[in-house]
Amino acid sequence: MQLGMIGLGRMGGNMARRLMRAGHQCVAFDLDPANVAAAAADGATGSGSLDDFVRALSSPRVAWVMVPAGGPTEQTVEALAARMQPGDIVIDGGNSHFKDDVRRAAALASKGIHYVDVGTSGGVWGLERGYCLMIGGPVEAVRLLNPIFQSLAPGTSGLEPSPGRDGRGGTAEQGYLHCGPAGSGHFVKMIHNGIEYGLMQAYAEGFDILRNASSKGLPESHRFDLNLADIAELWRRGSVVTSWLLDLSASALAEDPSLSRYTGSVQDSGEGRWTIEAAIDEAVPADVLAASLFARFRSRQDHTFGEKLLSAMRFKFGGHVEKK
Repeated sequence: MQLGMIGLGRMGGNMARRLMRAGHQCVAFDLDPANVAAAAADGATGSGSLDDFVRALSSPRVAWVMVPAGGPTEQTVEALAARMQPGDIVIDGGNSHFKDDVRRAAALASKGIHYVDVGTSGGVWGLERGYCLMIGGPVEAVRLLNPIFQSLAPGTSGLEPSPGRDGRGGTAEQGYLHCGPAGSGHFVKMIHNGIEYGLMQAYAEGFDILRNASSKGLPESHRFDLNLADIAELWRRGSVVTSWLLDLSASALAEDPSLSRYTGSVQDSGEGRWTIEAAIDEAVPADVLAASLFARFRSRQDHTFGEKLLSAMRFKFGGHVEKK
């Protein structure tokens, strides 16, 4: 298929490259000409303006928007809607709020343009590992885009279907899923990221306790000088707490056991807050997820070793650099 990618940063650029490796044709646009040039060097058709970008696409046009959530996404979707035709498809692959998706989908539907929201997880590793895709939008548009989703997704990743699925198959086993109508993809991704906060906080606090086991405030017989890198490496094998986040933690600790390159000031990108808002709207208790969000707020005032590990995990999976 042919697809246009707007936003060629850490994820958008690599997604375009993964699609081209799979044989798809990509039209590329970014506000930074250097990013466009890099994509063109890898085989994409570069565009110097949004008008050039839309003209380079064949009908039905497919434009994937991979820019920061909020104003940039809103402005880009509006600009595309003004240039596209009935039957064309706009995809938002960033981390938009699901309520914005519902509104945008209705606005574009009035012009005959399909809107698809795709919660995308995979970070800076997605080029090689693939991206987990949580999709919302009209059935006919999602069906048309299936070759794109199939190429971006990781496939089975060597994992057998979960016991109890009884051969039901489906795309979830390939790493992508049509979750429902517009907004549902980003809603599922929002909760995914809320859970991510809680998992990361659990690892951070656990390793902080391990590190402080040598504290002089403890009785001498109760002090342990533990090798955290080795413990993380140990837990990766056969432990019930193994995960990709643990893999990234083990890598960070192996590179620098003191995590000296990180201050421990941990940012939040919005989805954790929205998850708690959804829990409040639904009257669902979310003690752990709420606490993990508030821990990030506190980290900007004072820093612990655990917060350095949180920051290290964010850098490892998403290339998130600490704010100065």
